[in-house]
Amino acid sequence: MNHSILGVVALGYAPQIDPQRMVTATRLTVVPLKSDAALDASSLLEAVGEVWPAGGSQVVLAIQHEGLLKAVADAKPSPNIALEVPAFIAADASLAAAFQALKAAGNKLLLKGQPSPNMSPALLPSFKFNLLDPSNEALGAAPGLAPLLTGVRGAAEIDAAFKRGAQQVIGWPMDGAYVAPDNAAPRKDVQADLQVIVELMSRVDQGEDIDRLEQTLKRDPSLAFKLLRYMNSAAFGLSVEVSSFRHAIMLLGYSRLKRWLALLLTTASKDHSMRPIMYGALRRGLLMEELAKGMDDSEMRDEMFVCGLFSLLDHMLKQPFDKLLQSIPVPERVRQALVDASGPYQPYLDLVRAIEGESVFDFRDATDALMLGAQEVNSGVLRALSKAAHLE
Repeated sequence: MNHSILGVVALGYAPQIDPQRMVTATRLTVVPLKSDAALDASSLLEAVGEVWPAGGSQVVLAIQHEGLLKAVADAKPSPNIALEVPAFIAADASLAAAFQALKAAGNKLLLKGQPSPNMSPALLPSFKFNLLDPSNEALGAAPGLAPLLTGVRGAAEIDAAFKRGAQQVIGWPMDGAYVAPDNAAPRKDVQADLQVIVELMSRVDQGEDIDRLEQTLKRDPSLAFKLLRYMNSAAFGLSVEVSSFRHAIMLLGYSRLKRWLALLLTTASKDHSMRPIMYGALRRGLLMEELAKGMDDSEMRDEMFVCGLFSLLDHMLKQPFDKLLQSIPVPERVRQALVDASGPYQPYLDLVRAIEGESVFDFRDATDALMLGAQEVNSGVLRALSKAAHLE
């Protein structure tokens, strides 16, 4: 993606989640890296449109620059692009007509913060959500607007937000490594509905013959179907259609098959509360792979993909990594990153977490540590988000 704006901003992303833990939209944060950067609204909308084309899924733009936000609002973005509008900007009477026009065109507007006394009451119906910080006590203070808590971290905070009356939240259900509650019973293995995948990964790792692998996969036909659907997706990029598991092995070989079994493991949970975790894991894997594009070693690129995918497996399977990876085969460099927070992949994982955290300071530190430019990283972010949408 060669858009000029990608070289002068830091992009971040987070899911918008409803009480059923469905991800209803992606919030894309856009923060200038320098106060005097040239910010082109058309370049931003072109880049966003490649990932979220008109008529497609919803994206919420959280633009941390007053001039760029106003320019995007005036540019009449496609209706699937929603805008976060800080309360002080919504109070600017000169912008009321632009916001009302967006509402009329079908764009969702989210009012960030409590409505200002200077804001025209006639403009309030143009907004759908009222974005508030978790520390804000005044949920429901904006009549007619659905309360949405933003910046939420951890499953407990998400549960508390919905109990308080939030209609949706923006944030992540994980906050650091998984820590088992004091009263939690120790788990001896992975969840039963994922056991077939773990067994298959182990058999592939040991190089067992195709007949044995097929027999294992046939124990769960829904997994076989999902694996073939992944392989035939646009994100996978095969030139021929994969018609069977045996065909897949012939085309891919065992080493590349491992990465798609890893993808299956992190997206196959039947626990609905895990949907935002699966959303995050898929994007981590694809983003780590994008960040590894410049590496000459294809094995390292595949391992980076697995590292990103598995980096949330502790939350998904409710086990710390040092126990979890005793039953799931992973390359040593992946184990170093997930168990020891060390090794060559750890700085890339730090960068992915900075992007998820939407922190421009952490973004700068992490990109500097890897000697990566903003253009390269932001292009990778958008490509990963686009590929994830094709796989879901």
